[in-house]
Amino acid sequence: MRKKYWIPLLVVALAVAGFFGVLPGYLESSMNRIDGKPLIVVSPEAAALHRSLHIVDLHSDSLMWGREIAQAGGRGHEDLPRLTAGNVTLQVFASTTKTPKGLNYDSNPSDSDVLPALLIAQRQPYATWFSPLQRSLFHAAKLDHSVWLSQGQLLKVTDQFSLDRLLGKHAKASGPVGAMLSIEGLHDLEGNAANLDKLYAAGFRMAGLTHFFDNELAGSMHGDKKGGLTPFGRQIVQMMETKGMIVDIAHCSHACVADVLAMARRPVVSSHGGVQATCKVNRNLTDDEIKGVAKTGGVVGIGYWDAAVCDTSPRAVARAIKSVRDLVGIDYVALGSDYDGATTVRFDTSQLVQVTQALLDEGFTPPEIRAVMGGNALQVIRAGLVPLLPDPGGHGNI
Repeated sequence: MRKKYWIPLLVVALAVAGFFGVLPGYLESSMNRIDGKPLIVVSPEAAALHRSLHIVDLHSDSLMWGREIAQAGGRGHEDLPRLTAGNVTLQVFASTTKTPKGLNYDSNPSDSDVLPALLIAQRQPYATWFSPLQRSLFHAAKLDHSVWLSQGQLLKVTDQFSLDRLLGKHAKASGPVGAMLSIEGLHDLEGNAANLDKLYAAGFRMAGLTHFFDNELAGSMHGDKKGGLTPFGRQIVQMMETKGMIVDIAHCSHACVADVLAMARRPVVSSHGGVQATCKVNRNLTDDEIKGVAKTGGVVGIGYWDAAVCDTSPRAVARAIKSVRDLVGIDYVALGSDYDGATTVRFDTSQLVQVTQALLDEGFTPPEIRAVMGGNALQVIRAGLVPLLPDPGGHGNI
C-alpha cells in the first residue's frame, strides 16, 4: 500500500482507538475528582464507632460509567472494594439517562442530550443510544452482572426480605454490600406509564421525578419553566407509592416539591443535595421544604460536593446535617453523596470515617451518628419497599 494511503488510515485508526479506548476513562477521571485537600485526623473513638455502623448512601451515579463496579478501579469515587473498606451496608445506585447540553444549575432546555457520545464511546448496546428507558434497563442489567461477578459480596435489595438478609449478613465480619436501584429523572418512562412496570420488574425501587430539565412529569429546579406536577406526574407518584417505589424530590422545582409533599402518602426522600440554611444554592432545600419532608416521615440526604454544602470538607457536611437535626430532629437526615455524579469531593467512599469524625467533632452522640449514617435511611427504605394494599372498607389505599 502506498504511503499516501496508509498514513491517513493510521490516523483514522488511532483516532478510533482513542475515542473508544481512552476518552471514556479520561472523561470520568476529569469529571469525578478528589480535590486532594487535607483530611481531618481520625480518632480511635471515631474509627471504632464507624466500624459498628450500618451505613447507607442514598445516591451514586457509578453505573453511568464504563467500568465494572464489582472490581477495584483506578478512577472515580467508589467501587465494591472501596465500599467494603468504608463499611457501607447499602448503596443506592442511580440510573442517569439524559444530560442537556451546556449543563448548569439555573436553566436548561429539555431538547438536547450529550450522553449518546459517551454511550457510544463506552460501547454500550445500540438500543441505549437514543432511548432513556433502554439506558435504565441496561444499568439494571449491569448491576445484576456485578452482583453475579461479586460472588456474594454485592447483594441486590428489592424488598424487605432481601434487606433483612443483607443486614443479617453484614452484621458479620467482611459482610456484603447491598445495592438498590434508583432513577435520576423519570423522563426514562418516555411518556408511557406502563414503562414503570418494566422499571419495577428490573429492580428499581426509588425514583426522582426530574433531573436537570423539565419533563412530562414536572418542572426541574434547573429547567426552563420550573413548574409543578403535571397530571401525568401525579399519576406516576400515585403508582410509585402503590407499587412500593420511593419518591425522590431531588432536582425538583420548588413547585414540584410542594405538590409532591401535599399528596404524599408514603415517606418522601431528597436523595442528594444540601440545605439553604448552610449553602444558598438554588437546588438546596428551604426550611419549609425540610419540614415538609419530615412530616411525611422521609429523610434529606446530604451530599459531599461544593454546591451541596458550599465546600468539600467533611466538616461542611456535618454542619449541613446539624442544621437539619436542629430544625426537625435527628430522624430526618441521611447521607446522599452523589459520588461519581460529575462531582469533586474531598474523600471517596473508602474514607467515610471522615464524616463520622466530623459528626463527633460537632457534638453528635453515637446514637445520633448511627441514625444519620444509615439508621434513618434504612427505616425509610424498609417502609417504602412495601406495596400499598387496597382498603377493604372501600376508602382507597391503606
